[in-house]
Amino acid sequence: MIDSRKIAVLLLSGGIDSATTAAFALSNGFNISALTFSYGQRHGIEIESAKKLCRHFAINKQIIIDIPMEIFSSSALLADSSGIPKNRDISSILSHAGTITNDSELNNINVINDKKIPSTYVPGRNILFLSYALSYAESVGSRDIFIGVNALDYSGYPDCRPEFIASFEAMANTGTKAGVLGDSFKIHAPLLKLKKSEIIKLGKELGVDFSLTHSCYDPDENGSSCGECDSCQIRINGFLEAGINDPTVYKKK
Repeated sequence: MIDSRKIAVLLLSGGIDSATTAAFALSNGFNISALTFSYGQRHGIEIESAKKLCRHFAINKQIIIDIPMEIFSSSALLADSSGIPKNRDISSILSHAGTITNDSELNNINVINDKKIPSTYVPGRNILFLSYALSYAESVGSRDIFIGVNALDYSGYPDCRPEFIASFEAMANTGTKAGVLGDSFKIHAPLLKLKKSEIIKLGKELGVDFSLTHSCYDPDENGSSCGECDSCQIRINGFLEAGINDPTVYKKK
């Protein structure tokens, strides 16, 4: 059990992972302040999902932070849908699944060869998001930051690995007043070493309403998920492996 403090700052995107992380933090006695980011992402509907999740969990404090889309302009998530990988075989997306035995292997997933990092990678996104969370946490007296990154069933982003989380935590405790005075920050990544199916099972146990979550990188104007992008494929596979019904409305499945 985590040594609880009164306030935790949570990065809440509106997806399965951040929803389950919210439920996990609440179950461990934290009061959550949520940060949600609008950065011109094609799947901006996830912001509405984050709002719904705040209502579902009775999270009273949510800050929506606007970041100019030009900051991340090289990512396919901010461009036209032609750059988003689709219909890739799930085994190629999750080529590392079931082979990880230690943190070193987790850190090296899909990073040695940058051709394995998909075009949906958003440059420095989690660095920037966690930096906002750190500033806000220090301002309000919180020393606990929760992020729903996962380094097993994911697309291979370098800012989702154990090494990154550990490095950011070290930086936070080196470059802040609280940190240098010995009032250390903790970056909690409770889903880091779980498969998507395990995350879904955990979320189910903790009362997550997955119908409120959104995963698709390329939804249509009605918010229906494409069923073809990497994120949809990982979601579909995760629910199948978990043996739990996926409430998502897909255009194709």
